[in-house]
Amino acid sequence: MEKGYSDKAYRWNRENYSSRRRFFDIWSFVLILMFKLWRLNKSWSYAGGATEAKKTSRRKVQAVWIRSTLLDLGPTFIKVGQLFSTRADIFPSEYVEELAKLQDKVPAFSYEQVEKIVEQELSKKIPELFHSFEQIPLAAASLGQVHKAVLHSGESVVVKVQRPALKQLFEIDLKILKGITRYFQNHPKWGKGRDWLGIYEECCRILWEEIDYLNEGRNADQFRRNFRAYDWVKVPRVYWRYASPRVLTLEYAPGIKISQYEALEAAGLDRKALARQGAEAYMVQLLNNGFFHADPHPGNIAVSGEGALIFYDFGMMGRIQSNVREGLMETLFGIASKDGDRVVKSLIDLGAIAPTDDMGPVRRSVQYMLDHFMDQPFENQSVAAISEDLYEIAYNQPFRFPATFTFVMRAFSTLEGVGKGLDPEFNFMEVAKPYAMQLMTNTNGSEGNSFLNELSRQAAQVSSTALGLPRRLEDTLDKLERGDVRVRVRSIETERLMRRQSNIQLSTTYGLIISGFTLSATILLVNHYVWLALIAGLIAAGVTGLLLRLLLRLDRYDRMY
Repeated sequence: MEKGYSDKAYRWNRENYSSRRRFFDIWSFVLILMFKLWRLNKSWSYAGGATEAKKTSRRKVQAVWIRSTLLDLGPTFIKVGQLFSTRADIFPSEYVEELAKLQDKVPAFSYEQVEKIVEQELSKKIPELFHSFEQIPLAAASLGQVHKAVLHSGESVVVKVQRPALKQLFEIDLKILKGITRYFQNHPKWGKGRDWLGIYEECCRILWEEIDYLNEGRNADQFRRNFRAYDWVKVPRVYWRYASPRVLTLEYAPGIKISQYEALEAAGLDRKALARQGAEAYMVQLLNNGFFHADPHPGNIAVSGEGALIFYDFGMMGRIQSNVREGLMETLFGIASKDGDRVVKSLIDLGAIAPTDDMGPVRRSVQYMLDHFMDQPFENQSVAAISEDLYEIAYNQPFRFPATFTFVMRAFSTLEGVGKGLDPEFNFMEVAKPYAMQLMTNTNGSEGNSFLNELSRQAAQVSSTALGLPRRLEDTLDKLERGDVRVRVRSIETERLMRRQSNIQLSTTYGLIISGFTLSATILLVNHYVWLALIAGLIAAGVTGLLLRLLLRLDRYDRMY
């Protein structure tokens, strides 16, 4: 057994999975996690009492345990953990930061299994398909592993082979996860305000897309076409003759990993230029193409000997639809004018905020962000700082950041970290500024100048209102003269006081009635009219019950208001 991997990790490579065993392992994790979360806020569980610092420290320890357990549970949970690292709107920052560290450093499966899968998928044995095929993989990840090979035509390629029985594992795990999701959705505390079933459906969609290697091949082809005019970006070509849902063959494109700074310098490459090119490549993906790499960690970006950026792994991609772009335009205009109401409305339209009865706290949070960041020069701002503050605001608020939004923010934060590693003076926002201005003014032509259009729209609205104002004033004056204008004023405080006054008067009346009948009963009893005295006493008792009921109602009103 390789050093560093648990027994559970080695169960991934089997070709048959036990549903019962998976059920036990997964629910054990969930129940232990629920206990840890329950204990988190219990003061008695902390030596010397609970403090915020102690709770933060415990959350960090819990986050490390969660990451380690997800790694043990295998491919499904590694990917779910990676997806949850984008959901800072529902998880504390300590969990998000730790889940973002989930990397696919997992044990490889055997060459015999590779041979079997390739033959099943491509209907030929490896020697018939390739001139040579290296048995030791170049890399192993949670969903598959990559082997270097040479085609009979002499071209060097890499062959990506999916893990054995991965689809079967996903079906078992996702069925169990659906039951867990329903439990959380119906939970009186954790289900409130959370669309767990929606999150589950989104995870399923992304996971099934990522294990379809034909879909990844199509993504790679589209990404390659989008950058064909840029000689400083290289995307490996797909060999479709050697592709299937579980096997993908790509052009071998070796390079220096972008985080290997000393090796880049030794190759004579300009680190500052590379940092800028990495940011510009993402601006092109987002603004020009609307199709972007959603997992740009350093392992997926390399640099060729000529200084071109090489992108790998196209299983997880993001798309920005045209209607989203229009919504982002509206958000940007709201940000530029520091209009919190407009920003909130645009975010609701984008689906980034779930509307609630009281949007006041959200509006105040957004306005704070506008006041805080708009007072700083654009170039001096940090993507990581903005992301951190956004996520801090979003946690336990009705924000529902779509996967696309969080993928973009995580990609930007990762690229900023890589850029600063390449060039300590690098600032992602400085590179992004001209592209953001391009988005604001929409200078590439298809929709005209949006900024001027917005000004024109507002000017037309003001003009229309101004021109119609005299007519509306004249109509109002006519109605006043005819007595057709009715003014209705409602004061809740006045209504409450009047209602209370009425109840007090009624209680006084009850008191007088009780006193009268009690006195009558006493006189009748003294004069030996027992039955008449009893009737008077019963009436006094009944009215006393009404008085007590009225007094309780008054007390309830006082507590409410």
